[in-house]
Amino acid sequence: MIFFKRIPRLVRWILSVQLLFLVVMTFFRFLFYFKYNPAGKVFSGSAFLMGLRFDVKFICILGVTMLVFCSLPFLNPLRNSAAKKIWNVLLPLVFTLTLLFYAVDYFYYDYLQQRLNASVLNYINDASISFNMAMESYPVFRVLAVLLLTCIAAAYLFKKLLIKYRREEMLPKRKVVLGSVLAFLVLGLGVFGKFSQFNLRWSDAFALNDNFKANLSLNPFQSFFSTLNFKNTRPDIKKVRTDYLLMARYLGVQQPDSVQLNFERNYSFVNNNNSTQPNVIVVICESFSMYKSSMSGNPLNTTPYFNSLCKKGVFFDRCFTPSYPTARGVWATVTSIPDVLGDNNRSASRNPEVVNQQLIMNDFKGYGKFYFLGGDPTWANIKGVLLNNIDSLQLYSQENFKAKKLNVWGIDDKSLFLEANSLLAKQQKPFFAIIQTADNHRPYTIPLEDMNLFKKVTYPNDTIQKYGFENIEQLNAFRYTDFCYQQFFEAAQKEKYFTNSVFIFVGDHGIGGNATAVYPNSWTEQRLSNEHVPLLFYAPALIQPKLVHEVCSQIDIMPSVAGLLKIPYHNNSMGRNLFDTVSSTEKYAFIIDHETKNIGLVDGEYFFNKNTKTGKISLVSVTDNTPITSSEKTDSIKKVLGRLTDAYYETSRYLLFNNKRKR
Repeated sequence: MIFFKRIPRLVRWILSVQLLFLVVMTFFRFLFYFKYNPAGKVFSGSAFLMGLRFDVKFICILGVTMLVFCSLPFLNPLRNSAAKKIWNVLLPLVFTLTLLFYAVDYFYYDYLQQRLNASVLNYINDASISFNMAMESYPVFRVLAVLLLTCIAAAYLFKKLLIKYRREEMLPKRKVVLGSVLAFLVLGLGVFGKFSQFNLRWSDAFALNDNFKANLSLNPFQSFFSTLNFKNTRPDIKKVRTDYLLMARYLGVQQPDSVQLNFERNYSFVNNNNSTQPNVIVVICESFSMYKSSMSGNPLNTTPYFNSLCKKGVFFDRCFTPSYPTARGVWATVTSIPDVLGDNNRSASRNPEVVNQQLIMNDFKGYGKFYFLGGDPTWANIKGVLLNNIDSLQLYSQENFKAKKLNVWGIDDKSLFLEANSLLAKQQKPFFAIIQTADNHRPYTIPLEDMNLFKKVTYPNDTIQKYGFENIEQLNAFRYTDFCYQQFFEAAQKEKYFTNSVFIFVGDHGIGGNATAVYPNSWTEQRLSNEHVPLLFYAPALIQPKLVHEVCSQIDIMPSVAGLLKIPYHNNSMGRNLFDTVSSTEKYAFIIDHETKNIGLVDGEYFFNKNTKTGKISLVSVTDNTPITSSEKTDSIKKVLGRLTDAYYETSRYLLFNNKRKR
């Protein structure tokens, strides 16, 4: 109590206000728990603790705001009578807004089984219908009456608190300044939320590995403001329904239903003779551009070791990622749905509305699930996506490895591979592992310890740029990735798991640049080099080597490995099995450029491109530099590809919101 008296009275007043808000937030969390907790689910202290952290984050935002405003003498209610009147109005208004948020959130979850998010703003478009629905479904007036009485009581309490602290003795100015600065720093730490590279985010809630626990821990401010940038990204159901039959045929939907918009496909295999299920290792390769690699015929021969692997596996030389950058590449690989939401700063992994996804990876029953990442998994909210959706996932990131952090992206790729290999070698049952690399990225750091084995090269600048690289640092970093793949394979070949494993390598995305030395001009001018990546399935003991020129996509990886290993699986995504010898439909790769607002499709001959803002379309050859002129044939191709592009885009948006896990 004596220590409390030594705190400046302004800080104590702010803390008392924060405490009142925290009590109300905690009350609503218990109310939410008792109302919506599924039958049989035990009390979760971890969810309440996570929820407390979110609540503290928001009351610290309130506290910092109050402290900053009150640093201005004319807004300090303990010194200025006019300011006292302002705060006696302002605090009850903020409290009322808080109660409204929680009340709407409570019934929003009751209606949609989702915490309050920015989609609620869409109901304003049909305000009359929405209001009548609410009136007919819920006791709106009784709730408003309770809220009004609560707000009146809170206003009275705020007024009394202010009177109390105005009467207390002031501390010396030096102690007031010091106390206020310390309070600002502590509150700022509360706003950040944790000791980490990234602040406390909604994805941390989904690290609880349980969708209800995650929703319980969130508060309506966290969920609403996290989705505010996504409020205009929801699908156009009318367009999805119009093109449903087209997409159902393309995807091979077994029981088409244009009313329910069924995209589900179930696959089983009667001739699965694997006595021991093969392991799966998917390597998501940072910035692995095809045109920069040896597999494209690039004269700089940057990836000779990986090129030798491609000759021993099934190699797809026309694979495309749906979009750029890494967060979208990881999303597409794991979920098998293109990330078509928002812009470059609004990837699907950052949207709480779509974090709950059904994954083919979970159909690998009896498999241990692993994800290895050399850096911080809270980057781009990837951690929440992974832990919330992959059953019993063991996630390893920079703090779990022996190797020291190399740069902002965590430990080096060689150490990542070797430590992952050591852990996988100890497994006693089949495993499905994903390894995500990072070194082929600025600042292009190569560990000094590897310089004895890895030799840098030098070339004239004009040669470097002619063959697709910005500078010699970028070129050597690309070569270093090949070195790391070699170190990984040489270590893995010594382990028992190696011969009974399928290794899949794919780029998370490409890098835009000059690809004219190895591909037609359209690959550079239409930015196809941004998405063109190698895709390799390597398992000499299980599959015969083959070079495949058919177009495919990053989203095809999960259904393909399930089909290859004859694992029964359920597919509600846009991905298709590349090893399916029955389907005769032509293959396409969908591409979306969030920066230029373009969407398009690549097939074996053409790239169709459409700007979603201007409506401008183009059709270019991907096989040579011959201009495409208007003719009956090319106009028909434009029409077919145009309709399929629009259908693919809208269906992808629809499935992002309608691929929920069946728990």
